[in-house]
Amino acid sequence: QLQLVESGGGLVQPGGSLRLSCALSGSTLAYAIGWFRQAPGKEREGVSCISYNGGVINYAESVKGRFTISRDNAKKTVYLQMNSLKPEDTAVYYCAAGPCLAWIVAPNYGDWGQGTQVTVSS
Repeated sequence: QLQLVESGGGLVQPGGSLRLSCALSGSTLAYAIGWFRQAPGKEREGVSCISYNGGVINYAESVKGRFTISRDNAKKTVYLQMNSLKPEDTAVYYCAAGPCLAWIVAPNYGDWGQGTQVTVSS
């Protein structure tokens, strides 16, 4: 079984940047990893995903051009660089293991992390 631990969240002003990390441990299988977010009262939304070798990357339309996903398999870590943050990006961000498809949906993913809070506010 794969364990995932998110970190890097915090409070940032609009227009600012944060880099989230998803540390992987446990299974040695090659997993694609997705990032999701969930704001209070809203459904969990797929943000981005990356295949094991980084050859397939997808983004939600709401974050294209602002967020960049990457991974370092030697460090067993997946990153989400978030730039030009907006108040509507405020949410708990999760990483999870699952297929990196054009449509990033939570039911396709298992082995979730515990989440990290991102708050964008002045």
